[in-house]
Amino acid sequence: MYQILTVEQAAKLLHLHPFTVLKFIKSGKLKASKIGRVYRIRENAIEDFLNRHST
Repeated sequence: MYQILTVEQAAKLLHLHPFTVLKFIKSGKLKASKIGRVYRIRENAIEDFLNRHST
């Protein structure tokens, strides 16, 4: 089972600013679910994002 992360936790994990993570979510580059007013990101979505955008 994968862990569910907040935008802030994902930003810390990716070494990015939370606004950058939100930008990736809104552009469709990073999958997330909106629950109420906040986004939640599955750990495997971050792994997929890194695999697609790594050089």
